[in-house]
Amino acid sequence: MENYLNENFGDVKPKNSSEEALERWRKLCWIVKNRKRRFRFTANLSKRFEAEAIRRSNQEKFRVAVLVSQAALQFIHRLNLSSEYEAPEEVKAAGFHICADELGSIVEGRDVKKLKVHGGVEDIAAKLSTSIVNGIPTSEHLINERKHIYGINKFTETPQRGFWVFVWEALQDTTLMILAVCALVSLAVGITVEGWPKGAYDGLGIVLSILLVVFVTATSDYRQSLQFRDLDKEKKKIMVQVTRDGLRQKISIFDLLPGDIVHLAIGDQVPADGLFISGFSVLINESSLTGECEPVNVNAINPFLLSGTKVQDGSCKMLVTTVGMRTQWGKLMATLSEGGDDETPLQVKLNGVATIIGKIGLYFAVVTFAVLVQGLFSRKLKDGTHWTWSGDDAIEMLEFFAIAVTIVVVAVPEGLPLAVTLSLAFAMKKMMNDKALVRHLAACETMGSSTSICSDKTGTLTTNHMTVVKTCICEEINEVSSSNKSNHFRSAVPESAVKILLESIFNNTGGEVVNNKDNKIEILGTPTETALLEFGLVLGGDFQAERRASKIVKVEPFNSAKKRMAVVIEFPKRGFRAHCKGASEIILAACDKVINSNGDVVPLNEPTTNHLKNTIEQFASEALRTLCLAYMDMGTDFSVDSPLPLQGYTCIGIVGIKDPVRPGVKESVAICKSAGITVRMVTGDNINTAKAIAREIGILTENGIAIEGPDFREKSEEELHELIPKLQVMARSSPMDKHTLVKHLRTTFGEVVAVTGDGTNDAPALHEADIGLAMGIAGTEVAKESADVIILDDNFSTIVTVAKWGRSVYINIQKFVQFQLTVNVVALIVNFSSACLTGNAPLTAVQLLWVNMIMDTLGALALATEPPNDDLMKRSPVGRKGNFISNTRGKAFFHLDGSDSDLILNTLIFNSFVLCQVFNEISSREMEKINVFKGILNNHVFVAVLSCTIIFQIVIVEFLGTFASTCPLTLQQWFVSICFGFLGMPIAAALKLIPV
Repeated sequence: MENYLNENFGDVKPKNSSEEALERWRKLCWIVKNRKRRFRFTANLSKRFEAEAIRRSNQEKFRVAVLVSQAALQFIHRLNLSSEYEAPEEVKAAGFHICADELGSIVEGRDVKKLKVHGGVEDIAAKLSTSIVNGIPTSEHLINERKHIYGINKFTETPQRGFWVFVWEALQDTTLMILAVCALVSLAVGITVEGWPKGAYDGLGIVLSILLVVFVTATSDYRQSLQFRDLDKEKKKIMVQVTRDGLRQKISIFDLLPGDIVHLAIGDQVPADGLFISGFSVLINESSLTGECEPVNVNAINPFLLSGTKVQDGSCKMLVTTVGMRTQWGKLMATLSEGGDDETPLQVKLNGVATIIGKIGLYFAVVTFAVLVQGLFSRKLKDGTHWTWSGDDAIEMLEFFAIAVTIVVVAVPEGLPLAVTLSLAFAMKKMMNDKALVRHLAACETMGSSTSICSDKTGTLTTNHMTVVKTCICEEINEVSSSNKSNHFRSAVPESAVKILLESIFNNTGGEVVNNKDNKIEILGTPTETALLEFGLVLGGDFQAERRASKIVKVEPFNSAKKRMAVVIEFPKRGFRAHCKGASEIILAACDKVINSNGDVVPLNEPTTNHLKNTIEQFASEALRTLCLAYMDMGTDFSVDSPLPLQGYTCIGIVGIKDPVRPGVKESVAICKSAGITVRMVTGDNINTAKAIAREIGILTENGIAIEGPDFREKSEEELHELIPKLQVMARSSPMDKHTLVKHLRTTFGEVVAVTGDGTNDAPALHEADIGLAMGIAGTEVAKESADVIILDDNFSTIVTVAKWGRSVYINIQKFVQFQLTVNVVALIVNFSSACLTGNAPLTAVQLLWVNMIMDTLGALALATEPPNDDLMKRSPVGRKGNFISNTRGKAFFHLDGSDSDLILNTLIFNSFVLCQVFNEISSREMEKINVFKGILNNHVFVAVLSCTIIFQIVIVEFLGTFASTCPLTLQQWFVSICFGFLGMPIAAALKLIPV
């Protein structure tokens, strides 16, 4: 079977599977009782193709519109055309002077003429009753007026399907429909022959059983759909920085309104249509709208920003003009039909298993029906009544057919692939509570088999709460503690050096010091920027005053390849000055001067260079992140279009930033090692810093190798083959170094690799990995979009939790497969062997439907939702064959006689069979442990399902005999049934002792 599954169902990958592979396995699954239900949570390929065609069509239309508008720009510029615009009265009454349609036409059409007619960005802001400095007023009345006139930033979504839709889909089961027809015929014939109500019992029993199966199935499916919808809402939550009432705050993109002032940075998604206010080096990737890969430069000349596009470089402030369904992105989303997530490899393989068993079950059903009909014909032949057929004979033939169909119902394990979905949905919901948002189903499953984790350092292994604790300014090393930050430092460093230091900190930064919505000072930016800005503030610096003293004319944002950030500022009548900061070794190499202990600028000689290099190594060995700050006076000849110089800077000094290791990381790394998962640190930091932290948390061992990215790049394929198995730390790495490492681990060494990342440049590695893990706090929207799981607290311990849940999914599915196949096999053997030996089937259609519900829906609920335990991370999951118990002894064993002895015997067989499955369900809770009762009361779903099964079984046997073809049993017979059921537990325990 394994070879068949691998050959026919093994080419579907956890991510990026080909459409041919996805189509191929579906065609092989021809024995499916209910296609709508079986394939509900798999990719809808036809809708996906349709969506892609619509997307391409829309992109082409939009691209043509953009090209036409750009071609018309020169003509428009030459014509000094004017046009009067009059806002509708409703808009004026609300306090605005431009309507939503006019705003939409300006940005979507990139209409420079209209923008000029309306007076440019500042005048449009005024017409929107907003300020480009302070943003919109936040009184409830004004907010409601703005929403009424311009709409809200939400897109049209497919309405949630109601419960009755799932009931209808559950009724689409082919076998259930055949049984329903059989029940109706049975009702008609039974009432005609035996009258009402006696003749209706068999038919009504089947009808009631079908309805019970349908409603239980629909309830389970409806609950799953609600879970997936809740998770889908979480995936779409994006927070953006806005200024409202002069205060900076974070809000959801769904709360954005026209007039809002949004702050965008590299890696962000543009949340609505808008206009550029101010910023530097802004490059926008518009491929999601136009299909064009070439980024667009957005500035005061081309100020148009479109919803759904990505900030590829730079930062800016944007005035929101159009939101929701009025944007091009909103219109695009409205026309697209989602194709759904790709199915997971486990779902595909279990569909294959279901197909194979379904074929076997179909064969058994046909043979069973043939044997039962032959037995009836033999009896009639023996009695000499083979030429005379009564209504009772017709009902018996119908019952035989119903039993055969019900055998197909039980034999086709429809619940196998659906149990994967149920288990994944349960795990995804629980992981959400554990700060991990799963974006793709397969990631949860794949994480369970991960063998390697390539983790960032900053924010993942460390707290991401940085503070400056040491400095080397003017060649003097100073400790910076909470008690002496300002006074001690000021007294130890010349005032001129402090002045240039504060100028560098407050101008050469991607962060800001603002007033938040509580009107308190708040530092915004990356943790590194925040640490530097906080250091500048406690030294007595004034962020706003420093910004007013000069004008920033050029910004070179931090680049993970260059490892530096730079700005050029212009002073009134004093010319230009460049400030640069970044990786200490790189910036120091660009310096030829330094500020000495007297505050004078002197040439950088060899002793001073060695002193600074030793300082960098000293700070790094203390697990401090080091940054070097430098500046260069450029005179008055600098042009904004000129590149920034790479040499000739003056070193201001070096700062050491402390980023403590997260609590619990050391233990989590140890757990990973015990589980056979190799953890590697891949960071852009100094190698000494990386090694110090890696040793502290147990990543770097005596036999492990730490290497720098530039050295890694120079290795040949043979050298990499020797190096990578021992590689534990990679420092000063670029995003492509991480991508190369991941690719080699996956392809050359066959490992299942998880990768963490937070920046835009991490997207290739996240995409290449088997499981991409993006950081929820520090991560950019580009990184999150490329990831499979978002770690909401940026904590490595959460990654271990994801791995634990991934293994739990595998274990839960193994439990359910063991349980379900046991029921499958036993039900087939009991009915088939009894039909062959006695000419009768001991389990009726109603009883088999009840068994099917225990096996499929209730079994999946009980076993596929078991939470993980710590033992999962001490070993690899191991499969184990299940046991099955059945009893077909005759009446003599139970001393049965009389007219109802057959009914009592069949009831005993049915009751023992169900109780066997109840105890088998308990045994299946643990694949290897003997003690299966540990923690059973903590799993409320399992206890509830087991209790309901037992209560319903008692009701069926004691009170529904007329419908279920059972009769009440004595206490002694119940005791015997329980004993037979319990017998499976010691046998299961004995099987677990056999090594496999």
